[in-house]
Amino acid sequence: MKTSLVVLTYNWPEALRLVLQSIAAQRRLPDEVIVADDGSTEATAACVASFAAGFPVPLRHVWQEDKGFRAARARNRGFAAATGEYIILIDGDMVLHRDFVADHLMLAERGYFLQGGRIKSTAEETGRLLAGGRPVFAPWSRADFHVFDGMRRLYAFHQPALARWKAKGRNGGRVMSCNMSFWRDDLLRVNGFDERMEGYGAEDRELAARLGNAGVKRRQLKWCALAVHLEHASRAQPDVDDMSLPNNRLFKATVEQKIVRCELGMDRHA
Repeated sequence: MKTSLVVLTYNWPEALRLVLQSIAAQRRLPDEVIVADDGSTEATAACVASFAAGFPVPLRHVWQEDKGFRAARARNRGFAAATGEYIILIDGDMVLHRDFVADHLMLAERGYFLQGGRIKSTAEETGRLLAGGRPVFAPWSRADFHVFDGMRRLYAFHQPALARWKAKGRNGGRVMSCNMSFWRDDLLRVNGFDERMEGYGAEDRELAARLGNAGVKRRQLKWCALAVHLEHASRAQPDVDDMSLPNNRLFKATVEQKIVRCELGMDRHA
């Protein structure tokens, strides 16, 4: 099964360097890597170019002009450039466990998309990693295990047997595009992310809702597909669930009207 790994990035080449190093060290490499760039400066292009020649798999850089937060469009451009039948999506601040790709493929199954979490490192731990330290994938790692969008301490170690057991049960948790994977034909069916959604928030939950409306179930990943999230200033609104926000209104309409396919999606970049 050919697998594409799409990495969203924006103007943080120091973090992207760590992410690419962690991808190159995977036990099961993806078959290609696409860096989906939401308008970074030349420093990011130089970072990708410095890796490309010696990278163990094809590495491509797909850039769009910086016109504000357009992560949905950048990810769609990455999806459209991908040639794999299975697509893993991460953010450019996620340092991966060496079995990250293998874990996604271990639990990939027709009729499902996968949702993983992230170990949210503290600012001090992020500084150590950026200075060359090794990431820690363990319950004792220096991370914030209490934030709503971070992994709980219970799940912060690698145990594939537990992961397979958990995947068979009920699935909950928050949808986050920083760690997801899909069959390419499922993404084509719903047309990827809705590019009307600009600015921070809800584009991932809205995509998950349309996949659900299409009959594709969500499978939560625990004890596997581990990644350390590098701490940085967030562009999130004070209340990301505020239903007066435009993206949340689009999300609500998708849920209520059972929309499957968005009109402004990845087919624009075919």
